Amino acid sequence: MYNMRDSNVTFVNPLYFTLLGVPGLESVQHWIGIPFFIMILLALVGNCTILFVIWRDPSLHQPMYLLLAILAIIDLSIFLVLFPKTLAILWFNVRDIEFNACLTQMFFVHALAAFEAGILVAMALDRYVAICRPLRYTAILTPQVLLGIAIIAIMRAVILSSFCPILIKLRLKSFHSTVVAHSYCEHMAVVKLAVGDIRVNKFYGLAAILSVCWCDISFISTSYILIFRAVLRLPGKETRIKAVNTCSAHITIIALSYSLGLFSFLAHRYGHHVAPYVHILLSNIYLLVPPVANPIVYGVKTKEIRIRVITMLSLQRQKSKS
Repeated sequence: MYNMRDSNVTFVNPLYFTLLGVPGLESVQHWIGIPFFIMILLALVGNCTILFVIWRDPSLHQPMYLLLAILAIIDLSIFLVLFPKTLAILWFNVRDIEFNACLTQMFFVHALAAFEAGILVAMALDRYVAICRPLRYTAILTPQVLLGIAIIAIMRAVILSSFCPILIKLRLKSFHSTVVAHSYCEHMAVVKLAVGDIRVNKFYGLAAILSVCWCDISFISTSYILIFRAVLRLPGKETRIKAVNTCSAHITIIALSYSLGLFSFLAHRYGHHVAPYVHILLSNIYLLVPPVANPIVYGVKTKEIRIRVITMLSLQRQKSKS
């Protein structure tokens, strides 16, 4: 059993950290890895299918589907950064990670999560323009505008996320333990191991999360208030239902992503009486579920994607029979 805190030992500029995986469930971690692996496979197949369908069909090279393709790329990137190491911990007990590699993983996990949040905001803008300004849809959301939105989302994610590892590298030199009670290098899980004043690190981490959430939720809420106002003015019940249905996939993903993120955040910050393994599992579910759910939700609720996936599967069956 790893010693989580040894007051008699201080590690100065450690070269390695040790990731525990799921503290308290070490004896069954290999079983936990099985549903993780299944979800990873589902996410890989689903997101690769979405990317393939959009890439192959020129009629889908529209803002809504291009943003969906970016979302799929982000989800695949999160898995590449995060879960090979997580599965190595759960299945093969490979727990050590180099200090700089830990900070690099921390940056990419948080940056990709922030980038995905930015794309969800862009999707809300896309739905607003499609419903409230349908005649100017292609004129407003040009490829140049989409590229600009993507660049802004990337810059925001990089700037906000880079200070977390930078502040650790510059300010925190000594640690009372090198054992991280997590399955990946989560910011606060590493910061809490430091000796000395960690208030700046904690404040910045909280401020970055709250600023992203507040800005994004405010923009998305405003967009949908305007969308629903426009929908209520449309003539005919069927027309209104059709307009709402075009937003249903996006609303589902937003509700899923932000509810999981908020629940994980609140449990981590204020759930002091909650078992540590609950925090860890929630953090992983927050990163696991949206990449699995995104292609499923958009595949089911988006007619164009659904038809093309069914057509592709039918052609594959015909080829296999012949």
